[in-house]
Amino acid sequence: MTAEVIFGSELAQSMRDEMKEEVSRLKSQGIVPGLTVILIGDDPASKSYVLGKQRASEYVGVSSDLITMPEETTEEELLTKIAELNNDDKVNGILVQLPLPNHINEQKVIEAIIPEKDVDGFHPINIGRMMTGKDTFFPCTPYGIIQMLKSKNISISGKHAVIIGRSNIVGKPVGQLLLNENATVTYCHSRTVDMEKYISEADILVVAVGKAHFIDGTHIKNGAVVIDVGVNRTEEGTLTGDVDFDSAKEKASFITPVPKGVGPMTITMLLHNTIKSAKKSYNL
Repeated sequence: MTAEVIFGSELAQSMRDEMKEEVSRLKSQGIVPGLTVILIGDDPASKSYVLGKQRASEYVGVSSDLITMPEETTEEELLTKIAELNNDDKVNGILVQLPLPNHINEQKVIEAIIPEKDVDGFHPINIGRMMTGKDTFFPCTPYGIIQMLKSKNISISGKHAVIIGRSNIVGKPVGQLLLNENATVTYCHSRTVDMEKYISEADILVVAVGKAHFIDGTHIKNGAVVIDVGVNRTEEGTLTGDVDFDSAKEKASFITPVPKGVGPMTITMLLHNTIKSAKKSYNL
């Protein structure tokens, strides 16, 4: 058996095409969804992510503003800027590009963005809504993973989903979204004893640890669905995932590649949340 590859890049494109039409309809009613991204400092990876967000916004017709602030920006200055954007009716989504310089408290910044404009889905109120199964802005990468599974009609209900990694950005929320879809969820992390046992039991395996080829096909259950969230740069400069693709694809029924897998879905769901925020502000 060789797995069917789930190309997030293809799903992302078809979703963006639909969004483009929706934004066009909203504009005909005088509604222009607006996203503002704040970038602190000169981190090349962050700059590259932000550029990707701007290009995607432009494609679907979402108004995209970039505010760049120097590395030495104080926490107070950043919080003042966020407060301004919270009160700006033209801004439907606010995103502060992470990571932030060490002198700025990341959690304080996340909590400063009002939940109605938190299109990253990281505000504790939005996380709480997600935990209790309410409609809200879901974190973009986990939400994108759910869309990828559904696009292939992969059954989630009753399946054993094993999450490798417990970050607030991917691991924890993707487990919660799978639980909301009636999966049985197990979290594995650096303190897990006998991780191979859990991997071998997973119907759906989501790997988000940030270590190249952390998992290979050895313990993967035959027919499992493997979602690789990792993006790691090899010594040769190419991108690779947390899963050894070649060995895993021989055991899995479905697998996501790196690149062109989960990554393109993250920005797509960010745009989805921004459009949703714009519609909510007009009670649509």
